[in-house]
Amino acid sequence: MTGNKISTGSFDLNKWLYGGYERDIITMIAGSPGSGKTNFVILAACSQAKKGNKVIFIDTEGGFSSDRVKQIVGGENLDGILENILILKPVSFEEQKKDFIKLLGLLKKEQNIGVVVIDGMAMLYRLELGDAVKSGEDEKIKEINREVARQMRALAEISRKKNIPVLITNQVYSEFVSDDEMKKQTERKTNLVGGDLFKYWSKCIIELKNNSGKRKAVLLKHRSLPEKEMGFVIKNEGVFRKGLF
Repeated sequence: MTGNKISTGSFDLNKWLYGGYERDIITMIAGSPGSGKTNFVILAACSQAKKGNKVIFIDTEGGFSSDRVKQIVGGENLDGILENILILKPVSFEEQKKDFIKLLGLLKKEQNIGVVVIDGMAMLYRLELGDAVKSGEDEKIKEINREVARQMRALAEISRKKNIPVLITNQVYSEFVSDDEMKKQTERKTNLVGGDLFKYWSKCIIELKNNSGKRKAVLLKHRSLPEKEMGFVIKNEGVFRKGLF
């Protein structure tokens, strides 16, 4: 950890980000399924838990694995490390709403919270919104959007006022582009699930890409660093640099 940052859990990622994840903001790690998002947040969670700090980990997609934690940290003090990671597992958007209330309670109760993680911030929101759109419930659509905005605002306040780093993961998608539009297009635009709402509250955005096994991280947004990229590989022990693409 350097200054106002926490370790990513990876020496190479720390170097790439000039010290790690910033404490007083929301950092979004976005990418398609299988790009490595959950690995990144588990790595940061393990780093904090090893230091004796508490981690609040909201897992909406069932991606958290104690076996993966064991691979990263080894067998030494595994139980103690897992005890420092407090897991909440909502399976519906209504449960996610309740777990955010639990999160606020844990922040008052627990000491030495190193990081708050929401793995799959938009997952249950997207499902709930999809059902409301299909049934044409306009008022419900508005309330769902208001609720996820409240949740993002709460996370921003946690990071800013309590100086606790917040990591969220999100998925990306590609829009259909016609031939005429393709001719005009000079580069692919990253589309985030949840769109501008999640972009606005996230002051750092890292997109992970996996092209036939070649992985890279792209820094799309940062308060002090330019847009750049880093090739990486995921091994049992964590994330390692693999040259630039």
